[in-house]
Amino acid sequence: MAAPPEKTLKNLAGKWVMNKTLSDDTDRILQMQGVGWFLRRAIAFATITLTVTEYSQDDLTHIDITQIASPGGITTTEQRVLDWEYHDHTDRVFGAVKGKSRWVKLSDVDDDDFLKQGWDDLEGEHIQGYVESKEGGWTADQVWGFEFIDGQRYYVRHVVVRKGDDWKLARLVYDYQK
Repeated sequence: MAAPPEKTLKNLAGKWVMNKTLSDDTDRILQMQGVGWFLRRAIAFATITLTVTEYSQDDLTHIDITQIASPGGITTTEQRVLDWEYHDHTDRVFGAVKGKSRWVKLSDVDDDDFLKQGWDDLEGEHIQGYVESKEGGWTADQVWGFEFIDGQRYYVRHVVVRKGDDWKLARLVYDYQK
């Protein structure tokens, strides 16, 4: 189901399921991030569900995400604070990483134009996340927002992953679940 109009980046709370028909294939990105073949195959065939909680604490936006791949029950948890400060994190898919997140205007995103294009709101604030692998040598830069695809509005993440001179792009599209 497309995102209802009341769902915004300031109100992402709820369940979101990756729409694999509209999303780009993630296999090459996961391979670059050191995810093994068997786990990549499991992810490719799984339903990816994000359960998002968003709240304000000490005047900062916090976004907690539990991601579950079903069947298989591969679960990861992200706890993002939109303060543009590094926070350490370890999960069973990506290992040890450090990441930072913030509210950002697209004009302030320093990366590839891919991160800035296609959004339904080109002037407002988006969410940017940047992650560095502590052991794998890769980085991932993401911008989150909403896009209209085939006349329907969806929650979308644009992702650029780099490792050395190599880089991969992906657009991840999510359906809203009540």
